[in-house]
Amino acid sequence: MQQILSLQAAEGMVLAKDVETSEGRVLCGKGTVLSANIIARILKMDISHITVEGHPVVVEGEKSLEQELRDIEGRFSRVTHVPPLMYIKKRIMQRRVASRKDA
Repeated sequence: MQQILSLQAAEGMVLAKDVETSEGRVLCGKGTVLSANIIARILKMDISHITVEGHPVVVEGEKSLEQELRDIEGRFSRVTHVPPLMYIKKRIMQRRVASRKDA
């Protein structure tokens, strides 16, 4: 999932979290496929950010999943003989992959 500016929303994106008004009312529920009308309503309500499934918006300077995993490998390269640290590395990598799974 990725948090994006509402201005970056595009038709066909799917909400990963509910979109709530400033009063806490749910405007659109998780799983809603964005249409032009829904995007217009979100913008009209001055909602600045939404969370969508996957990773649909490329951010300049942002690392790819492969680059992030290589960086994690590099950080743990000196402690391959320490099982608790290898477990932590594995969990970090699993979470990173899961966060980009829908991309």
